[in-house]
Amino acid sequence: MKRALTLLLLLLIGAGCASTPSPRAWVHRPGPFIAVMAAYPPEIEANEAVFGGPGITRSTWHIDGLVFRHVRFAGHDLLLFPSGVSMVNAAMNTQRALDRFRISHVFFAGIAGAIDPRHHIGDVVIPERWYHHSEAAYLNPRPDGSGYILPDYFKPKRENLGFIFPDAVEVIRDGMDRPESRESFEADPALLDLARRALPGLPPLPMGRRNAEVSVGGQGISGPVFLDNRQYREWAFRVWKADCLDMESTAIAQVCWTHRVPFLIVRSLSDLAGGQEGVNDADRTERPVARHASLVLGEILRTLPARR
Repeated sequence: MKRALTLLLLLLIGAGCASTPSPRAWVHRPGPFIAVMAAYPPEIEANEAVFGGPGITRSTWHIDGLVFRHVRFAGHDLLLFPSGVSMVNAAMNTQRALDRFRISHVFFAGIAGAIDPRHHIGDVVIPERWYHHSEAAYLNPRPDGSGYILPDYFKPKRENLGFIFPDAVEVIRDGMDRPESRESFEADPALLDLARRALPGLPPLPMGRRNAEVSVGGQGISGPVFLDNRQYREWAFRVWKADCLDMESTAIAQVCWTHRVPFLIVRSLSDLAGGQEGVNDADRTERPVARHASLVLGEILRTLPARR
């Protein structure tokens, strides 16, 4: 009897394992949607004001503590949801959306710190590629002060900041036999062209006594750091010639690269990332600046042909 019960239990366990589908199989995946993300309240509120006015929500899903809202805008089905602040949250929540919904494009609208000192607060940048600035080797100095002790595997490609040596990231996706080292992840070329075509339709974006400028192209950098340090900003500009720095975009870009989902990230500049004198400007500027990014993304989505 004992042996028979044991055999029956093993058969039941085996049957259960054999019939358990993968998460993508058992979860109903509504869509297709255009994902529109933002990280924290000022950005989320700006997106809600531009894309998610009262009475236009079609459906709402509560998944793992996040709220996903389906709204209609300019003939498109948008999925509004938060990325959360910083790299791990942004990667996790982008992946969560791709697992649970059918996503045709990923967009992000929010604020960032300026790296290029030629930009002004309120300006909007739409980078064509995104780098990790915090993927790095932290190394000991040589006893004789002649430099730093490099491990055998590491071949520096970019200028270091003291003991901080920038590095690439190892990535892999379907169709590759082994991981490859990548320094950057590129926004979708067609969406970059679309953004350029959308610029003439933009209304003025006032910021103080001037109208903000909008540019498409260039570099952005991201890492799990709120940057408010002049020395780091100057180094980062020399190394990457970046327009902006934030805490989410490259993580989103890497997830989109993995799944071959086209993405575009719109960032409006709230400060000079530590280059200012005195207290950082971001607390004062974050709400009007976030609205600039959402308005620019709105014009881009109006230019995007609606799905038939």
